[in-house]
Amino acid sequence: MHIAPYDNQNKPIVDVDDSCVPLTYFNIVKLVRDQVFEYRVPGYETCIVPATGSVDVSVEGLQFNGIGGRGVDVWDGEPEGVYVPSHTRASFVCTSETAEVFIAGARFEEVLTPFAVRSDEIDFVQYGSDDTKTHRKIKHILGQRYHDRVGRLLVSELYTVGQGGWSGFPSHKHDTDRLPLETRHDETYNFRFRPNTGSGVQMLQREDNKPGDAYHIVDGSTICLDKGYHPCAVLPGYEMYYFTILGGLTQRSLVQYFQPTHAGQIETIPGIKDMIAKFK
Repeated sequence: MHIAPYDNQNKPIVDVDDSCVPLTYFNIVKLVRDQVFEYRVPGYETCIVPATGSVDVSVEGLQFNGIGGRGVDVWDGEPEGVYVPSHTRASFVCTSETAEVFIAGARFEEVLTPFAVRSDEIDFVQYGSDDTKTHRKIKHILGQRYHDRVGRLLVSELYTVGQGGWSGFPSHKHDTDRLPLETRHDETYNFRFRPNTGSGVQMLQREDNKPGDAYHIVDGSTICLDKGYHPCAVLPGYEMYYFTILGGLTQRSLVQYFQPTHAGQIETIPGIKDMIAKFK
């Protein structure tokens, strides 16, 4: 499902118990200096990630100051975040002129311990190549490093490298719990382009070798993925970013099932096996 950009007025874009992706939660909060936002999402653990600007975060009396710091866009610096346990009240105040803040969530009942993820603690992966049109970077905010401190939530930022190309290829899915082949993880994306007049396409193929759907994605588009194979591409001359939220049904580790028609392409893309391992 494609949700076109709109002014959400700091209200969830993907709320709890969403009909398409009930395992994920997503909000974009826009603030000006000294403005405060407070929230609590029962039954969902969350992560606060400034897209731009800086915030001071308070989680049940614990203080995490100076989170963020990126300037004009998501390419202007490294991400930072704060993990907020389920059922827990959190607030943040804007300490820059403006801030745009992502709140990512996954359904999980157990109450864990909040913590901050600083820029030097991001788990970084780069794979693919210009020749295969698959060159990209992944910055895991809540990735493998925090496996024992988070319930079901995976949060990452994905960047195309160069201008134009494919991401999420070879086509894969993760809509059915059938270990060891695959896990059920709902997924939500928010896209950005540089320059911001750029755009791309999100494919969604429900069955191997049968026609699927395609969505025209623009700067600020949100995509909800409940089932199917889902590669995406950016137009030549533009760079693409997408904020990625994964929520697991029964476990946090993601097991992707690659589309049989294209699975052999795994052997042609440099470093992709390292990328696959980092989502676990």
